[in-house]
Amino acid sequence: MTLTAATRPPDGDARTAADPAAVVREWNAIATDTITTSLGPRPSGQVAIWQGFVSVAVYNAVVGIEGGYALYKWRQRGPAEASSEAAAATAAHDVLLAYFPSFKERLDTAYADSLAALPAGRARDRGVDYGQRAAARIVELREGDGRFADVPFTAPPAPGVWRPTPPAFQPFIDTWLARLRPLLLSSPRQFRPAGPHALSSAAYARDVQELKVMGAKTGSGRSARQTETALFFSGNLVEQVQTAVRDHAARHRLGIAETARLFAAVNASATDAVVTAWDAKLRYASWRPITAIRLADTDGNPATTPDPAWEPLLLTPPHPDHIAGHTTVTAAVVRALTGVLGTSRIDLYVPSQVTGTTRYYGTADALNRDVVDARVWGGVHSRTADTVGCRTGTQVATWALDHYFQPSPPAHTARQNRSAEPGCGDGTD
Repeated sequence: MTLTAATRPPDGDARTAADPAAVVREWNAIATDTITTSLGPRPSGQVAIWQGFVSVAVYNAVVGIEGGYALYKWRQRGPAEASSEAAAATAAHDVLLAYFPSFKERLDTAYADSLAALPAGRARDRGVDYGQRAAARIVELREGDGRFADVPFTAPPAPGVWRPTPPAFQPFIDTWLARLRPLLLSSPRQFRPAGPHALSSAAYARDVQELKVMGAKTGSGRSARQTETALFFSGNLVEQVQTAVRDHAARHRLGIAETARLFAAVNASATDAVVTAWDAKLRYASWRPITAIRLADTDGNPATTPDPAWEPLLLTPPHPDHIAGHTTVTAAVVRALTGVLGTSRIDLYVPSQVTGTTRYYGTADALNRDVVDARVWGGVHSRTADTVGCRTGTQVATWALDHYFQPSPPAHTARQNRSAEPGCGDGTD
């Protein structure tokens, strides 16, 4: 279902006095604006990292006061009489300021507005103090985590091996993401998937042929709807997710602890999905469709033929094919949603700045399927890279929810959580 801008659901960020959870949504919107403005149109998963940091700090700040859920790598509960709204705003502000100091003026202004909306007094002051400690805990935990480390990519060009792609021929971007210490997983390799199909295989040839026909910029076999789907998911996926989750939380009137938990589960899972995807990209270094199709005469597969002039519908991001970041992150997000909500019904209105439209997704499977297809129809990922990414993202978030953000005491078992696992639209689930 596609909605025009005029028929999209109302903004889920509006604050009312009876809606303490609004502060969590507001600061998620502020974080999204800060992060995306700072990074710009960077074709990297880096945006998910910062969202994860902010979200787990806010989660600790809120549930440490409200109770109900296990804290994230922290044991300091807050005073029961403290304001969890003040704590949430403080934690988000302080983490953003620590990592984006050039935004100090606008962050301080937003923070002053948040505090001014709360009654002055002991509860607010105690909330501020606890929020500061929650933020400092996350900043401390992330020290020496590998951010911006020099991680060289040295694989020489060869059949099947990634190399910079036209038109910009940018180097492999943000290789440090492959070695970043995860938020939840024990290592970037914990859910490393198997590699891509052998160049000589029939499965590889099928992937190339599908891309050649369905992912081409001109003369493709796509329908208008398929082209629109490719364009719909060609922008900032993490920003799309934040808007959709804010709206969901507001429409379903989730409380402040439930809202903080939802964002923490979604964004921490997305963070580790990015790390996992980049680990695979660096490990397997598989070439992108534009290279595979243009150089098909070098792959040793008689079922593929080269087209030196072939171009994809979308610009190819500057990192390897296997596995797809978009599908890994989407699967982690929807798995986190289904785990927290306890149902495969995700009820999301997802917007796209690229197409100016909003799509409604009732189920996790439907969203996963569209994102898998979108990256193939955009000509930037093989179907194998997409579906393996989808399954990997699901594994990441399933493990994450078995170990973090659980009710305290647990109300659900791991088996119950796994019963809601979505599929990846490839017929293997």
